[in-house]
Amino acid sequence: MQILKLTRRAFVAVSIAALGMFPALTSAHAQTPADVLVVGQIAEPKSLDPAAVTAVNDFRILVNLYEGLVRYKSGTLEVAPALAESWDISEDGTEYTFNLREGVTFHDGTPFNAEAVKFNFDRMLNEDHPYHNTGPFPLAFFFSAVQETTAIDDLTVKFTLNEPYAPFLSNLAYPTGLLVSPEAVKQHGEDIGRNPTGTGPFKFVEWKSNERVVVDRYADYWGDPAGVQAVVFRPITDANTRVAEMLAGGIDMMVEVPPTALSQFQGDDFTIVEQAGPHVWFLILNAKEGPFANKLVRQAANYAINKEAIVNDVLEGTADVAAGPTPPAFAWAYNEELDPYPYNPEKAKELLAEAGAEGAELTFYVTEGGSGMLDPVAMGTAIQADLAAVGLNVKIETYEWNTFLGEVNPGLEGKADMAEMAWMTNDPDTLPYLALRTDAWPENGGFNSGYYSNEKVDELLEKARTATSQDERAALYREMQTIVQEDAPWVFVANWKQNAVTNDRVDNFDLEPSFLLHLQDVTKN
Repeated sequence: MQILKLTRRAFVAVSIAALGMFPALTSAHAQTPADVLVVGQIAEPKSLDPAAVTAVNDFRILVNLYEGLVRYKSGTLEVAPALAESWDISEDGTEYTFNLREGVTFHDGTPFNAEAVKFNFDRMLNEDHPYHNTGPFPLAFFFSAVQETTAIDDLTVKFTLNEPYAPFLSNLAYPTGLLVSPEAVKQHGEDIGRNPTGTGPFKFVEWKSNERVVVDRYADYWGDPAGVQAVVFRPITDANTRVAEMLAGGIDMMVEVPPTALSQFQGDDFTIVEQAGPHVWFLILNAKEGPFANKLVRQAANYAINKEAIVNDVLEGTADVAAGPTPPAFAWAYNEELDPYPYNPEKAKELLAEAGAEGAELTFYVTEGGSGMLDPVAMGTAIQADLAAVGLNVKIETYEWNTFLGEVNPGLEGKADMAEMAWMTNDPDTLPYLALRTDAWPENGGFNSGYYSNEKVDELLEKARTATSQDERAALYREMQTIVQEDAPWVFVANWKQNAVTNDRVDNFDLEPSFLLHLQDVTKN
């Protein structure tokens, strides 16, 4: 057994050394190492601690290293067993008891058990926990209803909620619910994000900043072994460079193919994979100060921007125009009676005149790339031109993705009037609850970076998350969408169909509606 482990490490070391040559490869006949899957990512990860990150770019790595109590059933957003084999919910919806899988170990050899589950949630939710300082934990909102986590015995854990909370299981399946080895947290402290230790089918090998994250097949995994020996995630932030690497053979797979590049991957050498999911691309408007503090100006921006042209010309028809804050992928909660704001520059000019905002100067934050951001520079330039056509003078400031998040997430006050943003979510509660409630302003730990506030919206969202009937929840979400569309705290731009491309050596790969990248079953011939 020891010999096998040494052989595997040697194999990975040789593979990693070979990978160092990839940036220089220009030949269309270049090939990545055998049994090593090389994935072109859109950005450098910010951290590999699931409780500490928010970007799908990072989540795509994490779901291969870690597991949660539950996961999304393949091809759906339905909840299925993972580290918990089954669970029971009390009649009043305030107690969830999970029966854990036996014989599971973390990658550092420590056992997975109820105490490990309790450690993870206490670390995130309890300010007096000895390892709470390993945060911050920006999506702890997902579990704010948890009053107590109790290890009943080694394989039974109970969550007691302060009230019924409808999205609880779905949020447990989201990457924020992935579970970290308590011993690894104790060993690495605030550096746990650079030393990820989970129970997943792949085990962390190395993270070389701005070059690669390498993971290796975990030999003691409780389930079916991973289909490849190792996976290398390479951050290639420039979309054209990512396309060139894919065509040259420097990577086996790339996510978020630029719409203008899709035609280059037709034919037998490549497979394009598409999957609809709950995505919305929007502009955050600063409703606290400046021109967008006036609802009429926010509505004017929605009329001024030609979203059909962005979707059809910039995005090559790979998205639909968004009508509001809820993606149509959540069919049961989506308000089909809402139509998108039509392109009407004359109406926009009328509203700007009524508001006295003609000729306003605006600062617009644009990112070079990022999770679900599609073609952000080209989209930002088109938006700038449309707003100029109705008399708004827009200055664009462009940032790398992680720097961009560092500017936008703390709030736009005193910095910018508008910013691009995209969310890919797991439940119709998630985006509005984290980004549209008054209590989700940045100073409260939320993502309402434009400081929108409407008491009725707050009330509807609180009712929806405690409702036990899906029909009741749906009615509340639909009413919320109507109000938010009217208030226009965002410019609602696009709902995207995600894509990826693989070369002809890759098999058994599918995209998920969750936008996560599960690679356990992928093989490479």
